[in-house]
Amino acid sequence: MIPKVFQEVIDLDDGRSISIETGKLAKQADGSVVVKMGDAMLLATAVSARTANPGVDFLPLTVDYREKFAAAGRFPGGFFKREARPSDSEVLTMRLVDRVLRPLFPDDYHAETQVMIQLMSHDENVMPDALAGLAASACLAVSDIPFYNLISEVRVGRVDGKLIINPSKEQLEVSDLDMMIGASDDSVCMVEGEMKEISEAEMIEAIKFAHEAIKIQIKAQERLRASVGSPAYREYEGDKSDEAVYTKVKAASYDKYYAVAQEASAKSERGEKFAQIKEEVKALFSEEEYAENPDLAELVSKYIYKTQKEAVRNVVLEKGIRLDGRKTTEIRPIWSEVDYLPSAHGSAIFTRGETQALATVTLGTSREANIIDLPSEQGEERFYLHYNFPPFSTGEAKPLRGTSRREVGHGNLAQRALKNMIPADCPYTIRIVSEVLESNGSSSMATVCSGTLALMDAGVQMVKPVSGIAMGLITDGEKFAVLSDILGDEDHLGDMDFKVTGTADGITACQMDIKIDGLRYDIMEQALEQARDGRLHILGKIVETIAAPNATVKPKAPKIITVTIPGNFIGALIGPGGKVIQELQKATGTTIVINEVDEQGVVEILGTSPEGIDTVLAKIDSIIFKPQIGESYEVKVVKMLDFGAVVEYTKAPGNEVLLHVSELAWERTEKPSDVVNMGDVFMVKYLGIDPKTRKEKVSRKQLLPRPPREEKKDDKKENPQG
Repeated sequence: MIPKVFQEVIDLDDGRSISIETGKLAKQADGSVVVKMGDAMLLATAVSARTANPGVDFLPLTVDYREKFAAAGRFPGGFFKREARPSDSEVLTMRLVDRVLRPLFPDDYHAETQVMIQLMSHDENVMPDALAGLAASACLAVSDIPFYNLISEVRVGRVDGKLIINPSKEQLEVSDLDMMIGASDDSVCMVEGEMKEISEAEMIEAIKFAHEAIKIQIKAQERLRASVGSPAYREYEGDKSDEAVYTKVKAASYDKYYAVAQEASAKSERGEKFAQIKEEVKALFSEEEYAENPDLAELVSKYIYKTQKEAVRNVVLEKGIRLDGRKTTEIRPIWSEVDYLPSAHGSAIFTRGETQALATVTLGTSREANIIDLPSEQGEERFYLHYNFPPFSTGEAKPLRGTSRREVGHGNLAQRALKNMIPADCPYTIRIVSEVLESNGSSSMATVCSGTLALMDAGVQMVKPVSGIAMGLITDGEKFAVLSDILGDEDHLGDMDFKVTGTADGITACQMDIKIDGLRYDIMEQALEQARDGRLHILGKIVETIAAPNATVKPKAPKIITVTIPGNFIGALIGPGGKVIQELQKATGTTIVINEVDEQGVVEILGTSPEGIDTVLAKIDSIIFKPQIGESYEVKVVKMLDFGAVVEYTKAPGNEVLLHVSELAWERTEKPSDVVNMGDVFMVKYLGIDPKTRKEKVSRKQLLPRPPREEKKDDKKENPQG
């Protein structure tokens, strides 16, 4: 018997709706729901351990999102016909959900928690990542897991000036913004997206529009929880506390931390001083005390961190002084350099304070495009960016375990910041790689800046240069300070990480994470305005280094020429078994790529040698050359035969035709060598296809003066008057 199903429906006010149901699937999970929009269906489950593992002082939350190929009626690619590791797109969706959920769990909840979301049915008109946040929160809502502050996420687009919730792919293609917003009922928690140079006011408008839609979705979750009659939230063992220990730790360390925080020191120096204070505080407690109280060491460490955080934040709020001595609106010193790597197609170093990124640009053909093969999306990217964050960038020695979710997310943000500034007619596939060499705050924004510099150094004709800045926030609920160009410690100890990128004319991308409950819109507006000032300051530094893209690519960088040929000549250019194109590439040192588009052949020729490219172009001209009847063409004799000469068109080398001996001259010709020789160049007239031989026919004599006809002697005698 099918169990009782509980359902709530969310009306999007445009004929579309979203349904949330529970009670049918995955009933052994603590909470499970199916979210449906159109034919798209997502299953989300939540399970949390009943107790926390010993010594764990954080929330071990795992958010997993997967798209099953069967959902779209497709087979997975590759040799093993099953889903493997998550794609970058799936990882980005996991991050979007995780960043909203994590801050809203209770601070003292440390039980292993897993939220799993999977696409079970795909609809071409529905983008499933926009439903993942709703699904995650809804499965928590119908569970007893202590997640008290429900959330949802929506995508916002804007078409013809009208904002749209969860637009389709077609709508998104013509939209001038693509933003994902995550929020609780009372505050925005997360913003991420790309825009086509919109203003700060337009961005705020889109966020507010999204928030209103999210409130409706949260109300639906609350109704679902009530109708199901979900059990009361489970009880759990929170953090241990000891007020006496906290008082002792704070009394011994607060003033010291406060003094260091206002000294304006470098990261390493400050770290050493903080570490020294920590050791001094630990030494205040005897070995006997540690032995008698097994939790004491953990409590001391927790209260040391709490005291340090409070002292640093109060220095900012009370004195307006930051850890490195800057004012709240001040940007760290910047220096940058282009053309640093002689063999790269484009390269740049961007250094801001103690954060440094080295970016390289590589130019290629469409063959180097990044192929996207997902159940919900197929296609390719002709511009993509990879971000690497090695442990030495923070002075640490850590094992390398492949590309992290953080690296995928930061690289995607920088890619979205730059991609709309790549001209639509750029013939290259472009790959940027950012190597973070030093990190103390906002290496992703340094990646945007170094990427801009490297693109201009490579000769990519960017529409406009792009810069980026990370903003922070310190607030005690009443007073607040918005910080421009945050340090790593300010990110760690602060309440907000708000990254904004853009040109001089508008925002191109953003990413915001809020670590507190409730962010007023007036604070967000101030952060955006302050970010604009900082962004323009950084942009000015970029332009000082390189004012405009180089006019041409570098000598070692490949040049690319794109030509279009009739589709029926593609086979001739490729040749039997690829013989023609392979030999041509080998002889010219070029790479030739042919794509068929609208029954035409789009040929990309990539090479560093202009002569090689010219040779390929000449060969293409030769292959597609088609003489017109009655037209005259210059030819060169390439072979002598008994019955004529083989000539090739000089404008189409390799394109040969027989010039029969009878077409060499008006006079009777016994041997072709009586008239022409090897290597001779002259003009011929194209006569079309000979109806007798069914072969092409050309004539030399047709372009020569025709001699007068000789009169017969008998005629002259009979008619002397002529």
